[in-house]
Amino acid sequence: MLARNAEARRLQSFTSSQGPAEKPQHKENFRTVQSSAAAPSVTLYRIAAVAGVGSALILLINAAKRSSLIPTTDLTQLLAPLAEILALGLVVGLFLAFGRRTGPFGTVAFVINFIALASLEGVEVVINLVFSKLPLTTVMDLRAGPLGLALFAGSLLFLLGTLAFAISLAVGRGVPRIPLALYLIGAAPIALRAFVPEWALDLGLVVLAIAIAWLAGWLWMRANTIDDFRPESMLHP
Repeated sequence: MLARNAEARRLQSFTSSQGPAEKPQHKENFRTVQSSAAAPSVTLYRIAAVAGVGSALILLINAAKRSSLIPTTDLTQLLAPLAEILALGLVVGLFLAFGRRTGPFGTVAFVINFIALASLEGVEVVINLVFSKLPLTTVMDLRAGPLGLALFAGSLLFLLGTLAFAISLAVGRGVPRIPLALYLIGAAPIALRAFVPEWALDLGLVVLAIAIAWLAGWLWMRANTIDDFRPESMLHP
């Protein structure tokens, strides 16, 4: 009987001494997972920032080409559609850093803006790589048909997507408002290029380039300090 009681006391002592030690270990493991997840986020944000700078540079080249400051060549025509592709990288980075924190509205705005930029890529390909090689009469005939409607729909979607995405970032209160406002101002004449004079389109390209470069530089500088977003269920397991 004494032997059984002694054995029970040893088991109870072993269990009580082991329990509290497991909790700190679990917390320490969770902190390790959090810190290891932060490094890829910083890399992703900075890649997005570099893509944004590249997009801004190409937009400036497009503006200079349209203003006859630099000659129109096959290289400048090929570079033009890359502005939207690189802008997609910046949009993804801004969404992951701040846009998704605004909930379903931020997600819907991001999806619309992503689709809009992708469709605008098609518009730029047609304008720079197809229309530039065709006679003006042929271009006018193509614009009068279904292609013209598709180009208009893509441009309008770009305007709506840009507006929704900029509002979602502004609501999140994480992104500076001035470059977001410039982003909207620059996007408007680009989306409405069929209805605005050439100088307005050129000015819009420059303003949009400034806004994108500003956002990209800001994202690069803040990459290390952006809190890694997680749902409450993950933050408090």
